[in-house]
Amino acid sequence: MLETNFNGLRVLALENRRAKEVAMLIRSAGGVPTVVPVMREIPLDSNEAAFSFAQALLAGQFDVVLFLTGVGARILFAAVESRFSREDFLQALKQTRVAVRGPKPVAVLRELGVTADIVSQEPSTWRELLVALDTAYPTGMSGLRIAIQEYGAVNSQLLEGLAQRGAQVTRVPVYQWALPEDLDEMRATIRALERGEFDVLLFLTGVQALHLLQVADEMGQRQALLESLKRIVIVSVGPSTNEELARQGISPDFQPSHPRMGILVNEAAKVAQSLLERKRSSSNTKD
Repeated sequence: MLETNFNGLRVLALENRRAKEVAMLIRSAGGVPTVVPVMREIPLDSNEAAFSFAQALLAGQFDVVLFLTGVGARILFAAVESRFSREDFLQALKQTRVAVRGPKPVAVLRELGVTADIVSQEPSTWRELLVALDTAYPTGMSGLRIAIQEYGAVNSQLLEGLAQRGAQVTRVPVYQWALPEDLDEMRATIRALERGEFDVLLFLTGVQALHLLQVADEMGQRQALLESLKRIVIVSVGPSTNEELARQGISPDFQPSHPRMGILVNEAAKVAQSLLERKRSSSNTKD
């Protein structure tokens, strides 16, 4: 019979903005939480891409504006409003079709006074986004002028999919991910993983995996870290994170029914004990 909670398992989450929330969720689900930040959001040094986008939008040079994240939408609006009229910018958006990747940017845009016309379905990866756009443009996207608010890492699959459909894409990078300024806690966490001090590891975004392995590389510990991850339960929030985990050589053991932090913690708590026993039994058999 499956455990109904983490039953005292040591759960590591790599989170910064919602650290207190995820720790509380893990504790409520019977786990012993450790939350370590492995990334920080920083505005780009120059907002010229945002200003150029706004100027072109006001001139009616886009057919679709695509928002990929809620945080990015807020930063883009703040940048644009430092140089242009908010009313003019909103009016220009209303004269353009607005597409979004999932519910988070929908909610942010609603607060900002913008209604989304095209919304991708869950789990809201680039695949669902392309399906939503294909549905909105059944006769094709050849020549369609699309501006994309980017969210740190370039989504090459999305760009390639749009290019194959003949769309004219303008990238609008508004923020990027950086490593924490102080890496001591990350290095200590990598060494703790190698010593077997955690039972479950939660990945809430692919950038967390990218940064974790980047620091492990700098320590000369990539292979040791990857080996240690084979002995614990790896939980991924959803398909986009799965893709980055695969690129880094990590195989997730569990993915929740919906890519939401609360659902991830609750569902992972129910299966973590059995998954851990199975993995460690398999590892001992191989040894």
